[in-house]
Amino acid sequence: MITGRFDNQVAVISGGADGLGKAIAMRLGAEGARLAIYDNNADKLRSAVAELQKAGDEVRSFTVDISNEQNVAHAYEEVTGHFGRVDIMINSAGIVGATNTSILDYSVDDFDKVYRVNLRGAFLMSKYALQAMVKREYGRVLLIASIAGKEGNPFMSGYSATKAGVIGLVKGLGKEFATKGITVNGLAPAVIKTAMNEDTAPEQLAYMTAKIPMGRLGTVEEVAAMAAFIVSPENSFSTGFVYDISGGRATY
Repeated sequence: MITGRFDNQVAVISGGADGLGKAIAMRLGAEGARLAIYDNNADKLRSAVAELQKAGDEVRSFTVDISNEQNVAHAYEEVTGHFGRVDIMINSAGIVGATNTSILDYSVDDFDKVYRVNLRGAFLMSKYALQAMVKREYGRVLLIASIAGKEGNPFMSGYSATKAGVIGLVKGLGKEFATKGITVNGLAPAVIKTAMNEDTAPEQLAYMTAKIPMGRLGTVEEVAAMAAFIVSPENSFSTGFVYDISGGRATY
């Protein structure tokens, strides 16, 4: 923990009511960031805000469907209207979709649901964050991808494909804004111990855990620590890159 690392900076975090997003919000808040957290679960959002405020963080919350452009655009207007700026955007919202399901049985409707949140949502969150950041010629964007986007997980075609799309978005945007004072990076976790795992079939979860050389799941605190470095001011010569947090699973 680095006290004051994010003093006076404003961080927008999607999926901030639970899991990785909440852990990242707590870490950045503890290091001085002012927080705007987005989530589509209003009840969990209220609980997260109460916890963050109890820790002494300045936080505003927004009930947002990140696949809905009007929702996203309006939330950013509210953030810039209140805080006056956006320095950091971390897109952590995502869904697993169907698991243990062959593409032969994977419905188009199920694929579209995963696409809308994981890839369309990442696109929209990035677009409107970057619109705010270019005005000040500074910004840090972090998109949470997945080891599945690098290596592909069988029987999870929707998740694997959309997270690969997130990686492509990171690489393209990193180059697009490389001379604008803005970095765009990704983070590709292996299996992390979160509530989202409850939606993963046990046999699928066991398969993915078995591929991790460390032989365990990652923790949200470990992800938050790495995320904090990636979006920090000192990480100034890294963009368009996808960081690994996979217990040794990723080899490139």
